[in-house]
Parts: sequence; C-alpha cells; structure tokens
Amino acid sequence: MTRPAPLRIGLLGGTFDPPHVGHLAIANTVASALSLDEVIFVVANDPWQKTGERDVTPAAARLEMTRALVDGYEKVSVDDREIRRGGPTYTVDTLNELHQENLNAEIFLIVGADTASRIHTWHRYEEVLALSTLVVVNRTDANSTLAPELVGAHVQSVPMPAVDVSSTQIRDAVAHGASIEGMTTPGVARVIAVHGLYAEVTA
Repeated sequence: MTRPAPLRIGLLGGTFDPPHVGHLAIANTVASALSLDEVIFVVANDPWQKTGERDVTPAAARLEMTRALVDGYEKVSVDDREIRRGGPTYTVDTLNELHQENLNAEIFLIVGADTASRIHTWHRYEEVLALSTLVVVNRTDANSTLAPELVGAHVQSVPMPAVDVSSTQIRDAVAHGASIEGMTTPGVARVIAVHGLYAEVTA
C-alpha cells in the first residue's frame, strides 16, 4: 500500500496582543510558498521572554481576538493548548505534543528574521530545531545570513514584503482614540471595543 504523504503543518506562535493583518499575511504567504496543509496560530499563555516588559493582556482575550482574526480563512486555525497547559510558554513542549498527535506530519515553525537570530535564547532550542523545520520570514531586502546556531538545522527562508503594522501600533492607536481600520480585521476590532482593551495602554 502507498503511504499517504505526510501532513505539512505550519506553526505560528505568539502573544497576539493584539493579532493583526501582518500575522495573516505571514500565514498566507508561507502556506502558499511551502504548500502547507494548515497553519496553526498558537496563542502563548505566559510569554516568559516578555515578562517585565509590559502588562500582557489576559490570555482569554488574546485567544478570542486570534480566533476572530482567522474567522473565515481556510486552512488556518487557532490552538489554545499553551493556555490550557498553563505556566510559562515553551515552544518545545508544544512541538512534542503536536508530533505525538500527528505522527505522520512535518511541522514548520514560522518565525521572523529577528526571532531567528535570537533562537539560542529559547528554552531547549536545540530540541526545537530537531523537532521542526524553521521557516524564517524575511523582508525582501533583508540580509539572509543565518545565526551560527542554525547552521546544519532544517531552515527555509520565505521572503515577503514588509507589512507596516505592529501590535504596539494598534495598542497605541486605541489608547489615543485613533482608528485601527486596516491594521487588523473588523472582528478583532470588535473584540477590542467590547472588552475595552488597550484604552489606557501606551507601551
């Protein structure tokens, strides 16, 4: 019997505080470039590397916003396992769980170029690299030199034009009463308005 081709699953993890059109653009670009079967947005419970930088919005609200972001998009889903697991969020734990649940799958961990350059700061980063193909999303004009820790690892680079939006910009806009139209989806904007998120956030 012919064995079925392995599922090609993209993993896009983050704080998503809030999620925005740039996240969607990354998911769609990588899915198309690498012929992925699915891209999973994984919402961090406690993004330990951001502890002390600022107050992070409660996980339940970030999860609701992320689900609103992807609503209506095919081959894109949201996973809440890191929230259900509780405690600090470690990507290596998520990768191990996904491999146990999807024995016949290739997992592609999607990160930005800046994140890839700091991969050595991740918890058990060697295992992260062994459990996934690292997909580095670069601006089309970015330097493609790999960090020393990535030499010999499974790495693919996907160039795409920069999307001029960030979660920080959205939080600042809401705090100052400015429009966020075009920065995120109407569904995310509704969640922000209903819960009164970011009204006093300026950092």
